[in-house]
Amino acid sequence: MSPQPPTPPTGPDDAAEPALVGFTVDLTSQEVLRRAQVMEALGPDWDPIEVLRGEEAAYDLLYSGLDEAQQRIYDDLVAAGVLPGRGHGRAAA
Repeated sequence: MSPQPPTPPTGPDDAAEPALVGFTVDLTSQEVLRRAQVMEALGPDWDPIEVLRGEEAAYDLLYSGLDEAQQRIYDDLVAAGVLPGRGHGRAAA
């Protein structure tokens, strides 16, 4: 049977313990690059206001034509803050 290798140093009394080295990462340039790539992918025709209007139209369609019981549940959910209210500060209202 071969002998076990020596245990590496583990405590503060061991002279062979390496010193800690400071390590920092600046992600600023990576974030700027990521944002530029997102804007490039969206393209020059991207219109955020039109996107918000489209979302509002989809929201209107989703909650249109509710019967009386569904409307009551919807109103309760809005009152409880589960669903956003219509207009009054909504971006695309």
